[in-house]
Amino acid sequence: MAIKETVTTLLRDGFILVFNQDKLDLVKTAQALVKAGVHNIEVTCRVKKPMEKLARLRREMPDFVAGVASLVDAPGMLAVYNRTHPDDPLPTLDEAVKAGAQFLVSAGNFTDAGYKKFAGRIPMIPGCASVEEIISQFSKGANLCKVFPAKELGGPAYINAIDAPIHKMISLVPMGGTNAANILEYIDAGVLVLGGSFSMIEKATMKKIIEEQDYDLLARELTVVKRSIDSSRTKKYPGLDFATASFEQISKATGRHFNIG
Repeated sequence: MAIKETVTTLLRDGFILVFNQDKLDLVKTAQALVKAGVHNIEVTCRVKKPMEKLARLRREMPDFVAGVASLVDAPGMLAVYNRTHPDDPLPTLDEAVKAGAQFLVSAGNFTDAGYKKFAGRIPMIPGCASVEEIISQFSKGANLCKVFPAKELGGPAYINAIDAPIHKMISLVPMGGTNAANILEYIDAGVLVLGGSFSMIEKATMKKIIEEQDYDLLARELTVVKRSIDSSRTKKYPGLDFATASFEQISKATGRHFNIG
C-alpha cells in the first residue's frame, strides 16, 4: 500500500487502536475493528512476540492496515535491551517493515538515519513531548506526530495551547489517557486522529471481553468509540465527509500537511 493510501486510511478512520493486550487475539481484534468501521491497528512492542503477531495479521488480512508501535530508534538502547531479553527482543525499524508494518510509531523521536531510510516510503509517527520536537520531527519527514504521554502533558488543553504556535499545520495524534469522555475535547482542539488502547472501553466490559473472548462485544464497544469520533469531527468540519473524502480534500479542509507529495 502506498504511503498516501495508508495515511488516508488513518485520517478516514480517525482512530488508531493500540493493541497492547496479550490476552486477546490480534486477528480477531482486527476483524472486530472492521465491523466497527476502523481499518487499522498498531501492534505495540510491549506485547509478546509482536513481529510474529504482525506477520500473521498481514497474512490473514492483507488489506487491513497494520502498524508497529513502541519502537525505539536507538541502536545503543536496543543492544542493551536485547542482550537482556534474547527470547523476545525489540525490533529495529528494518525488522518491523520486513515483518509487514505499514506505518511506524516510535516511543520517542526517530533518528536522522531512520528518516533517511524510510521517510517518503512508509508513514512515520514519532513520539513527541514538546513543540521543538514536533517541529524538528516534522521537518525531517514525519507524517503525523504522536503527542505522548498526552494525559500527563496536559491532555486536550495542551494540544490546544501548542497548536496555534505551530500554525495549526501539523496533525497531532494524542496517545496516553485518551478515553470516551475526552474525544470531543481533542477533536475541538484540532486533532484528526486519536490513538487509544482498550482503556477506551469501560473496565468491567473489557474484563468480560477478555474472559469470554467476546469479539462481537468488542466490535460493539469499538463502534461506540468510532461513532463518537465521527460525530465530533462532523461538528468540527460540517462540510467534510471523512469516510469518503480524498487525502487532498482532508488536507485542504483541515489545513493540515502530511509530508506527502
